Formats: sequence, structure tokens, C-alpha cells
Amino acid sequence: MFFFDPTYLIFMIPAFILMAITSWYVRYANNKWSRVRTGSGLTGTEAAQRLISNGNLYGVQVQGVAGELTDHYDPRNKTLFLSNGVANSPSVASVAIAAHELGHAMQDAEDYFPLRVRGALVPVVNIGSNLGWILIMAGLFLQWLSLAWVGVLFFAGGAVFALATLPVEFNASSRAKQLLAQTGIIQSDEEMRGVNQVLNAAALTYVAGLITAILQLLYYVFLLGGRRRD
Repeated sequence: MFFFDPTYLIFMIPAFILMAITSWYVRYANNKWSRVRTGSGLTGTEAAQRLISNGNLYGVQVQGVAGELTDHYDPRNKTLFLSNGVANSPSVASVAIAAHELGHAMQDAEDYFPLRVRGALVPVVNIGSNLGWILIMAGLFLQWLSLAWVGVLFFAGGAVFALATLPVEFNASSRAKQLLAQTGIIQSDEEMRGVNQVLNAAALTYVAGLITAILQLLYYVFLLGGRRRD
């Protein structure tokens, strides 16, 4: 079975290492700056509410969500979901995360084009990621390479989605840094350094996700290319 192909490890071990490093760095940055209180004394929820008011985003609601690092914005119901550690803590990490997610709410309100593109790709990726595996396996099993190549094309949607995600996330972080400084929620260079570290660490996870998706895609291209030569 190609699942146990040693070549797969050659392609994917660098991705596994990168994902492990970025995951560690995200937790390190969050743990470090979760212990540093903001000069404004605002919690994640209070910071989000101030930014909602400042940006005239009155249709956006703030709710709690279980878990750790589960914070997200849902454009379907215009709701900003903050984990308990972010919502109730007056830390640099908390306001950075809350402001980042509110950056997505601003993108939604402005009909930000890269956000629309990423949203349009979601159903394609959901279908393609599952169908792609099936077509690749079926094509290899039946020795019908044309079918397997179609599966690779479907599977490539994951890499396209990961690429489309980068400008959305980078823009949300850029907005967050600007908003936090303009509204006085962040009041010192040291606090801004913490905001940068927390948000940059999060951005690296999306870069790592893109690299992982590309390496997976390259593995299947390499695998099917080798079958064609045989």
C-alpha cells in the first residue's frame, strides 16, 4: 500500500517537524504573554466590545466558546467566539487574539475580496479533500492513472485553500495591531512587542499548513509520475 511508502516520509517529515515547531511556538508565545497584563486592564471581551463600537460593527456579537485557542469569527451569524482564557483575561495575548478575530469581522463587513475567495473555496475543499483520496486510491488499485490524476486535482484544492488563507490571516493581524494602538488598548512598546509575537506565531501556523499541503501534493504527483514511467 502506498500509505507505507518510505518516500512519503521523505516528503512529509520536514512538514511534521515544521508543524511541531510552529505549534510549540504558538503555545510558548501565548503562555508568555498571557501572564503579562495590559496597561489598559481590558479583558479580551472588553477589548472586542470597544473595537466593535469603535468600528461601528454593531451587528457583531461576542460569545464564549469552550476549549483553548478555539477563538474564531463566524460570518454566518456575525459572532465573535472567544475562549474563556481569552474572554476573561486582561492580558496582552488575550487582546491580541480578540483583535485579530475582530479583524475578520471587519473584513466581513467590508466584503474583503480574499475573504470571499476563501469562503467560496470551503465547499470545494470539503468535497475535494475526501473525494481526492478516494479517486487516488481507486486509480492506483485499478491501475487507472487517469482517475488517480483527477484525484490529485481534487486534492490540490487543499493547497489552494491554504494559499488563499494567508492574505486573509495576515490582513486580520495587521488590522489588529493598528486597532489596538489607535484605541489605546495597547499602551507601550513592550505590549506591542507581545502582540506582534502572539500574532506572528499564529501566522506561522498558516504558512506551515501551506507547506504541508504542498508537500503532500508533490508526493502524490511524484508517486503517480513514477507509475506512469513504469
